[in-house]
Amino acid sequence: MKRLFILVPLAAFLILVGFLAAGLRHDPHEVPSPLVGKPAPAFNLPRLDDPQLTLSAAGMRGQVWLFNVWASWCAPCREEHPVLLKLAASRIVPIVGMNYKDQRDKALAWLEQGGGDPYLASVSDVAGRTGIDYGVYGVPETYVVDKAGTIRYKQIGPLTEQILVEKLLPLIMELKAE
Repeated sequence: MKRLFILVPLAAFLILVGFLAAGLRHDPHEVPSPLVGKPAPAFNLPRLDDPQLTLSAAGMRGQVWLFNVWASWCAPCREEHPVLLKLAASRIVPIVGMNYKDQRDKALAWLEQGGGDPYLASVSDVAGRTGIDYGVYGVPETYVVDKAGTIRYKQIGPLTEQILVEKLLPLIMELKAE
């Protein structure tokens, strides 16, 4: 009976240590998205530069594109902005931005102060409803969408040169070749 009082807590402790060790090996930014492999949620939102015009996900069909969720109040968005500017200058892939839960004047000023606008167009999601459809729980987030309108990859957190070179560009080139 004495052994049981020692073995049960010891076994429970070892199981907890095993779960902790397994959890520590995972990157918290690599949260699997239930949307990867599924059609990108439909949207038809006003453009940030001209709210009289709209842009839709359906309008991007037939090409591989990036959907980048950003906001003027987002500090990590400032970190990734130079990477987006460089990618946009390469003209490898069009980038559609979604300004998330932000004020139009602040968003436009932020783009101007940040060194330019890397987006083919940015749409405005003031209420955050489209963000909910995409499973956004923090900004920045970036999605790679294929020619058929299927989400093929989701990046949580800021894009870096390393992520761009190691993950996004190879995937984009593969999708463009299909």
